[in-house]
Amino acid sequence: MDRNTIIGFSLIFILLVVWQQFMAPSPEEMEAMQKTQDSIAQVEKQKESLAIQEKEVTSEQNIIPQELPDSLRQQQLGSTFGPFAAAASGEEEEVTLSNDLFTITFTNKGGRIKEVLLKSYQKAVLNDKKKEIKLPLKLLEDEKNKFEYFLPIANLPGGGVRTSDLYFETVKKTENEIVFRANAGEGRYFEQHYKLDPGTYRINYDIQLEGLEKLIANNAEAISLYWENYLDKIEINTTFERNYSTVYFKPQEDGTDYCSCTSDDIEQLEQPLKWVSNTNQFFNSTLIAEQNFQSGKMESKVLDIENPDLKVLISDLKIPYGHSPRETFSMGFYIGPNEFDRLRDIGYELSDIVPFGWSIFGTVNRWIIRPLFNFLSSFIGNMGIVILVLTLLVKLVLYPLTYKMLYSQSKMSAMKPRLEGLKEKHKDDAQAQQMEQMKMYREFGVNPLGGCMPMVLQMPIWIALYRFFPASIEFRQAGFLWATDLSSYDVLFRLPYSLPLGFGSHVSLFTFLWAITTLIYTYYNTKHMDMTANPAMKYMQYLMPLFFLGFFNSYASGLTCYLLFSNLFNITQTIVTKNYIINHEKITAELEAYKKKPKKKKSGFQARLENALKEQQKLQAEREKDKKKPTKKNK
Repeated sequence: MDRNTIIGFSLIFILLVVWQQFMAPSPEEMEAMQKTQDSIAQVEKQKESLAIQEKEVTSEQNIIPQELPDSLRQQQLGSTFGPFAAAASGEEEEVTLSNDLFTITFTNKGGRIKEVLLKSYQKAVLNDKKKEIKLPLKLLEDEKNKFEYFLPIANLPGGGVRTSDLYFETVKKTENEIVFRANAGEGRYFEQHYKLDPGTYRINYDIQLEGLEKLIANNAEAISLYWENYLDKIEINTTFERNYSTVYFKPQEDGTDYCSCTSDDIEQLEQPLKWVSNTNQFFNSTLIAEQNFQSGKMESKVLDIENPDLKVLISDLKIPYGHSPRETFSMGFYIGPNEFDRLRDIGYELSDIVPFGWSIFGTVNRWIIRPLFNFLSSFIGNMGIVILVLTLLVKLVLYPLTYKMLYSQSKMSAMKPRLEGLKEKHKDDAQAQQMEQMKMYREFGVNPLGGCMPMVLQMPIWIALYRFFPASIEFRQAGFLWATDLSSYDVLFRLPYSLPLGFGSHVSLFTFLWAITTLIYTYYNTKHMDMTANPAMKYMQYLMPLFFLGFFNSYASGLTCYLLFSNLFNITQTIVTKNYIINHEKITAELEAYKKKPKKKKSGFQARLENALKEQQKLQAEREKDKKKPTKKNK
């Protein structure tokens, strides 16, 4: 990493800082936002308190002692569940539907999905000996999960009936279809209909309310759907999985939005919603409304790192109700992998749940890097080889710029003997030395920043890949060399303790090889440069790879693999270009020829730089002058 590279990094860092400052809200806006959030939090706290009280009352009312006589028990069931009293008692039974991609287990208690087994994927865990083992991968399987409707039946002490308290009757069962019904007597019922299609992770799902218009409270304009989902830890890298898991949702008139991935968050929307998605790093459970949900409140709760579950995701959705004799609300489930093309085919911007990023880097990932990877993997079976080929293609595309960078470095190297003379002439005045260097660069037509452009052009690719590898399911559990999962860190060996700064309790070989090759490339690329005037820069360029060790050690090995290949190609290109392609005698002649040309006009950048150096020189002279002035004490 030479001076030009460091200057390039510094410029990019400054741009990012300026951008963040420009986009940051003003103090007045921050204060207004805080007041709004405080008000919302207070209202939500009051709502939660009332909900808890209501739930406690309902729970107490729903507990019907088993030892009571049948007549008294039926009487209490009738007072608690009203017309649904007959459905409030029974035994839980399970039934399964299956296609070629998944197996779904349903329970008649609440008529809901109890678990989904994905046939083509496995869950990765570490056993007691820290060895990676694979287990069947299930979604929605936690016993604490809830998926229930609240039917606001008039004149009931609890305000209505929760479908999770009812035992549904199976009125239809085929290989790919099941219908659950909770009877309310006299031909009235609440029904849930599930149907699977082959070759898809989608489930056609709808509810039907038959003859309930006189039972449901007259002032009720919606049926509430409460969905509480405890996300299981599916991946080895829990930190990644935690940071990529949350509730996504799609307002009808706006773009996709989501709750915070890193902290507890609540989003309240009083507008129609198209879908709500509970999303892990690589899998999701999404509920899509055909005619939109009326409104919704989405919530994400981050659990303690020691908790066996990852997060709790809650959605409280309102389904419009018009008090008709028969009402149907059609929906659909997608329960499966975050495969971009599958989600995109569904529509409604559902592919936005794949966390490629929202800025220009997300666009690069979606429409450049992802299609390129898909094309290469269509005829290359190993994803590690795909990364190698992609690195080669990037280097070939950027080689003309790389050649210009190396050519500029060779010019700088040819100037070194002349710069040594300036150093000797102005050895006691660093600022004068820098000004004379700038004059000499202009005189010989050398641009000290000429090598920055290839690095600047690669920065969007690096940043995009930073999001691409941990978000792309194609790299999940894809092995290469010693790495078992290119979407997570590779492990050479594990440590008995965890190191700070994000290093973790393991050692990543790809990361260490990247750091070593970076040091080699830095040494070879800067050995012609004179760093005596600024020794801090010399040490900084060697310390930077070490600073990043902790970060990359626990990052996706697909990225560190790419960076390692990139370094190897950089070293090869540099050696071959400088030793076999560039004509150094021609460069010397070119410098001399440029020197003989008429007086060169300063560029705007050079003029500003020289003015800045002159100002520094002037300030330094004034400081020296002040030091030489006699003080009153000396007088």
